[in-house]
Amino acid sequence: MTNTHRSVCWSLATLYVFLKMCFWASAFAGDKILAVEVQGLRNDEGQVYCSLHRVKETFPSDAQNALKATKVRPKDHQALCVFEAVEAGEYAVSVFHDENGNGKLDTNFLGIPSEGVGASNDAKGHFGPPHFEDARFKFSGGSVKILIHMAYL
Repeated sequence: MTNTHRSVCWSLATLYVFLKMCFWASAFAGDKILAVEVQGLRNDEGQVYCSLHRVKETFPSDAQNALKATKVRPKDHQALCVFEAVEAGEYAVSVFHDENGNGKLDTNFLGIPSEGVGASNDAKGHFGPPHFEDARFKFSGGSVKILIHMAYL
């Protein structure tokens, strides 16, 4: 290998490393990640569904029309739902533990959930689900983690 060839290879390698560093720096500089840690699950069965809401009309139970929704498998009686590309604004998060894996929140004959439920700010409902206003929080961007404690009624 000639010195010229080595110099070109070195320059290309340096350029590659530089571009890679720029890519990673820009990726992390614009983080818009909301992580939702769900604690207090009574078991690791099924899945935990999380939905991110921007309006009260979809909160807490209309996950299909939520801004974003995801589901994760629980581990060690907790779960972590991650929402990416979340713009700054006011939101509310609702979660439920689908223990039997049927894809829906099961209720008893009175309509009371028989599986775990939760909301941001650990908002609780009184004779019904929690209100959007009680669960609402401000997201300013960056990488933020919120905590929700699962409730079994």
